[in-house]
Amino acid sequence: MSEQKLDPFLKWAGGKRWLVEKHRQLFDISYERYIEPFLGGGSVFFAVNPEIAVLADVNPRLIETYNAIKDNWRLVFDALQTHHERHCKDHYYNERSKDYLTSADRAAQFIYLNRTCWNGLYRVNLKGIFNVPIGTKQKVVYDWDDFERTACALQNAEIKCQDFETTISQAKENDLVYLDPPYTVNHKYNGFIKYNEKIFSWKDQIRLKDCVVNAIGRGVKIVLSNADHSSIRELYEGVGKQAVLTRSSVIAGDKMRRGTVDELVVMSW
Repeated sequence: MSEQKLDPFLKWAGGKRWLVEKHRQLFDISYERYIEPFLGGGSVFFAVNPEIAVLADVNPRLIETYNAIKDNWRLVFDALQTHHERHCKDHYYNERSKDYLTSADRAAQFIYLNRTCWNGLYRVNLKGIFNVPIGTKQKVVYDWDDFERTACALQNAEIKCQDFETTISQAKENDLVYLDPPYTVNHKYNGFIKYNEKIFSWKDQIRLKDCVVNAIGRGVKIVLSNADHSSIRELYEGVGKQAVLTRSSVIAGDKMRRGTVDELVVMSW
């Protein structure tokens, strides 16, 4: 595994920049392949920069964006710079409803909306249309952007749009699987915003735990982050080691609700 660190190019709700900044030791182990079934912004992937990886998510626009950068980062970046030059309220709302013909243009649009919408939130309506309002950020292209290095890091990664169960089933002995599912817990509606058309249900949490148990039985190394809730702790009782980590919370719309939040980590190694 390479020691060279990359910053993620997306801001993602529930992102794990804090985890790799404060608890990098969770991933300082030997493994054959790095596998991440809930890719999102890819903070952990870019921080550990593995030599071989399998990256997956069920969000087709997200996966298309990663593949577009991998295939031709310059086309994506050039289109993103055009958004940077044109950014304003009218441009944002025009772009929010626009359809593009090429994957590079769609990827640049995805990154542009991610960087300028409210809190980097990805949310679509029942018709699958992105509907997050504009945020306060004015910059679209940053000084730290390095899409060329990002594309290089992705060259040895398989990037797939698929369910987590399919991805975990591909893990073999001595692979490392990092899991960061939506933080659904066992009570009605879970107090979480429905970011996507289909919420990650409690049944999905149970299905995920079963996948984790089966993977550990095959000799797969697991690191999982999840909600620090009694239902999650009970669900993973006897499955690896549990630890509670504290992070800052900045996504709440009301500043009075922002503060520190505990998260649960389960490790099999």
